[in-house]
Amino acid sequence: MSHRSITEDPSAAEAPIQLTDEERQPCEVWTRVMGYHRPVASFNIGKQGEHNERRFFAEKR
Repeated sequence: MSHRSITEDPSAAEAPIQLTDEERQPCEVWTRVMGYHRPVASFNIGKQGEHNERRFFAEKR
């Protein structure tokens, strides 16, 4: 695997990165439950459903 910085190849900063579906990998989502961080994929079906129903909010200052 080669590592290049943007300063070595100025055209790399201009071109957006496009991935095919074969190059993508699933993102593992973790959440905090009872003081522990756990991957959502390890939840049972009911708990995964509850996680999907969560709504995000922005607290007003």
